[in-house]
Amino acid sequence: MTHAPVTKGSGNVFRDLGFSEEQSAELLLKSSLLQAIQETIKGRRWKQIEAAAQLKIDQAKVSKLLSGQMAGFSIERLVHFLSLLGQDVEVTVRKASRGQRGTVRARVPKAAKTP
Repeated sequence: MTHAPVTKGSGNVFRDLGFSEEQSAELLLKSSLLQAIQETIKGRRWKQIEAAAQLKIDQAKVSKLLSGQMAGFSIERLVHFLSLLGQDVEVTVRKASRGQRGTVRARVPKAAKTP
């Protein structure tokens, strides 16, 4: 039996898929914000029309958000949506490890699901 070679990931799936450092950092952050929006809406068991009213957008845009389409939504807009959903968004800046470039990481705690 032959084993396929395994390559350890960088921790950023978008970088591993070949996106530039800048693009992968933005996509990672946007996808984490999008995940928090999705979990909040699903956790509240809202219909798309209810979420649209809360976010002050049309139902078609909510549909795009819930299906994971990030195109057309800036980081600022996604943060604004989370604010409208009653979620706090926290950005932490700290010094990178000695001799290392800075990295972008995003974490969505399970608490984002609760109303």
